[in-house]
Amino acid sequence: MLFNLLQTTIDTTFSSDLAQAAQTAVAAAPEKVEQTYSLINLASKGGWLMLVLLLLSIIAIYIFGKKWYMISKAKRIDPNFMKDIRDYILEGKTKSALTLCGKYDSPSARLVEKGIERIGRPLSDIQTAVENTGNVEVARLEKGLATLATIAGGAPMIGFLGTVIGMVQAFFNMANAGTNIDIALLSGGIYTAMITTVGGLIVGILAYFGYNFLAAQISNIVFKMESTTIDFMDLLHEPASAEKE
Repeated sequence: MLFNLLQTTIDTTFSSDLAQAAQTAVAAAPEKVEQTYSLINLASKGGWLMLVLLLLSIIAIYIFGKKWYMISKAKRIDPNFMKDIRDYILEGKTKSALTLCGKYDSPSARLVEKGIERIGRPLSDIQTAVENTGNVEVARLEKGLATLATIAGGAPMIGFLGTVIGMVQAFFNMANAGTNIDIALLSGGIYTAMITTVGGLIVGILAYFGYNFLAAQISNIVFKMESTTIDFMDLLHEPASAEKE
């Protein structure tokens, strides 16, 4: 009886000590920090190259917004603009025609305005002045597109540079670790390699599509300018044709 009581006491004490030791081990074990999958956390793993890509993305957005606003204003012109100009010029109301041109912030309106200011001079001089004004307007519309194209081609290259740097960092950590290779040692380099590549491709793709979109819109405006120039020069020939008849 005494032996059984002693055995029970020993078992109870052993079980209590074992449970306490297990609780102590669980409490002492490091808690696993769960990382949230967000763009900010991922970008922070990319290193300093992500700051470069962020700067390029801001520049690309600024250029695209500025060009888009300029193109939108260039398109705001009355469809009957050339008809009204024709009526004013044939009636001899050049001041009214110049006033009408000044109402529109459009390359086509500025071409016609420059031509009206040269009325009275030889037609070849008028055409030269209009063409020179057209070249200036085209250059103004295309200003900044070269930078956008550079970003479209350069951002992915910067991303690939980050990939190389990240892989070099990963292999460097492996070499220093020797036989004690841990996945945590490689995670930093792999993050840099993958995140910068993704960031560079995103910035490059957006800049590429933005560049091609703006280039297409500018081509439409240039076509409209050429059409307006032809119509204006034909208009200047009308009085001379009428006098010959």
